[in-house]
Amino acid sequence: MQGKPSDFEAIGSRLGFRAVADDAAKLLLVWQGARFPAFLCLGIALALGFISVPIVEALRQRGFAGPAASLWYFPVMNLVLLGIAAFLLSVKRTIVVDKLTRAVTLTKRSLFRRVCLSVSYDEIAALRVAADQVYSGFALAGSSAAETYPVTSLRLVLKDNATVLMDRGGKKRLEELAARVAGIVGKPVDAGTQQA
Repeated sequence: MQGKPSDFEAIGSRLGFRAVADDAAKLLLVWQGARFPAFLCLGIALALGFISVPIVEALRQRGFAGPAASLWYFPVMNLVLLGIAAFLLSVKRTIVVDKLTRAVTLTKRSLFRRVCLSVSYDEIAALRVAADQVYSGFALAGSSAAETYPVTSLRLVLKDNATVLMDRGGKKRLEELAARVAGIVGKPVDAGTQQA
């Protein structure tokens, strides 16, 4: 195994990989990240661009002594929104189950880093479709902190008892995905119990 399984744990309750290539020799799954927030930030940044461009021009002509001096934060906010949108659009996860190399390769990429995990078929004991306990969100003062709820997940179970998160989502979809992966890898699917 090359890489750390803990790098592929996810906070969210659903990932939702889609199959890009699916044949007898290879299965390629892709998750593109949070698209709605990315396009929302991009849309707001473009809309605020109509306000920011005149403010930048006024600041350039008169400096911070003119009437637009108190609006300096609009262009800065616009740049921050563009940065957030660029980061969210760059987030991508892939899973390649390749019969030729006899390995399952997970890749997580963003604007700042790229992390890979490669597990050979010989290191895999089984695939498990079970419930993970996922945190419901951030705890606020006086709220019920650290509440969890079960979410169905698909995990690779390694021979050293470590697990690697592949996907989370609906049970039926994950059972179908587990059957496809198990058909290529040649390992059994375990309907496991609840995870910590």
